[in-house]
Amino acid sequence: MFDGSNFLAVTGFSLLAVVLLMVATAFEGHRQGRVSVVDTTWGLGFVVVAAVAGVVGDGAGWRRLALFVVVALWGLRLAWHMHQRNSGKGEDPRYAEMLSGETGNPMLVAIRKVYAIQGLSVWFVSLPIQVSAASGRGVAPVAVIGLLLWLVGVTFESLGDKQLKDFKADPANKGKVMDRGLWSWTRHPNYFGDSCVWWGIWLVAASAWPGLITVLSPVAMTYFLVFATGARLLEKHMGERPGYAEYRQRTSYFLPRPPRR
Repeated sequence: MFDGSNFLAVTGFSLLAVVLLMVATAFEGHRQGRVSVVDTTWGLGFVVVAAVAGVVGDGAGWRRLALFVVVALWGLRLAWHMHQRNSGKGEDPRYAEMLSGETGNPMLVAIRKVYAIQGLSVWFVSLPIQVSAASGRGVAPVAVIGLLLWLVGVTFESLGDKQLKDFKADPANKGKVMDRGLWSWTRHPNYFGDSCVWWGIWLVAASAWPGLITVLSPVAMTYFLVFATGARLLEKHMGERPGYAEYRQRTSYFLPRPPRR
């Protein structure tokens, strides 16, 4: 059974928590002089929502706990990875391009174009978690399938990140395009893994009504990863790198498949 009043409490507190997190991120970004700190906050935002849903929600306890665990494992790993990747570096070219040509107070511009949008995105994409927190027991096998899909996604994403990190750590690879391991099957294994993670989380939520109707949340996440702030912007930045055109011709854009000859 779904408790509408409890859902309103969960989603209200979740939105408040995300707003506070993004405000803190905006001040930290202003202090550091780079908007890319939001990449670390992105994963943490979902962990915060899952924690709020687990505490405020009164739905099935096993599902609230399961979703908190999987979101925390995914979000904390991603936040730590992004922190390590961006630490000590300047602004990410994607954000620099996004904010270029804007006039007015830089912090207010960043809030409008980056922090507010990412905060609303976190809240919207995490709706399956929020709805699930106020839902009844549901169909356990569907949740199990969702957890298995989550496991595929987080493994794919983690392995892809590690392969890229190891590749960049070798001085002999400086200036080269990473085209080994998972990166020979898809140009964006980390984004593909992310997509699987959130379709898996949606399936867990969809195991109980009305989690099924939150399908636009994983659709939105996949859109962000493929067309909005993820792969598309990265492709534009990488397009002029020597060897990338050839890599693009032989390697799938998003869905993994054997490389072309």
